[in-house]
Amino acid sequence: MIPHIHFDNVSRHFGGLRALSLASFKVEPGKIAALLGPNGVGKSTVLKICANLMRPTSGEARVLGKPSTKLAPDDFRRLGYVAEGMDLPMWMTVGHFLAWCRPLYPNWDIALEKKLLEEFGLPLDRKLKHLSRGERMKAALVSVLSYRPELLLLDEPFSGLDPLVRDQFLGGILELAGQEGWSVLISSHDLAEIDTLTDQVIFLQQGKIVLNEDSES
Repeated sequence: MIPHIHFDNVSRHFGGLRALSLASFKVEPGKIAALLGPNGVGKSTVLKICANLMRPTSGEARVLGKPSTKLAPDDFRRLGYVAEGMDLPMWMTVGHFLAWCRPLYPNWDIALEKKLLEEFGLPLDRKLKHLSRGERMKAALVSVLSYRPELLLLDEPFSGLDPLVRDQFLGGILELAGQEGWSVLISSHDLAEIDTLTDQVIFLQQGKIVLNEDSES
């Protein structure tokens, strides 16, 4: 079975700064992996490379069976990415935003969209710029989860939210991913947030992977 993510000695430099150094790991289909470590150790770099928002300086990152730098539009319909502080069309209402997204994804599931909207309590007629930070993240998640991505990349989407609310969202999202058989790579600086919800733990320190093992071991 081809891994959904396969990093082979991937490094990323920004001038003289090494954000990621010789990172090697795999995430198999259907697995939920936690990418852990303090802020600033390269977690976001890993996820951006997976989504082809950033190119490796060296090494190879393969995503959904092909080099991340060669992902095509059809591949992005199989991949979902949600990150803290991501750009959204703030002038749109929630309803217009989702209506704009739907035609881009042939597998969009209207029933799942409605279910998520109900669970998240999102007001369709309110503009994104008038939503709270947490509500905007909910809208971003609905726009991604509704097309049932095979691979879901979550870059601390609920960092700074109320712990109870955060835990409810993370638990619900990862439960849905487990039911659907999606692969998930989720970054966090707090092991306690997601340790019990994941199959695999990858720990980064100063841009290097220092631990990569099944969470049950």
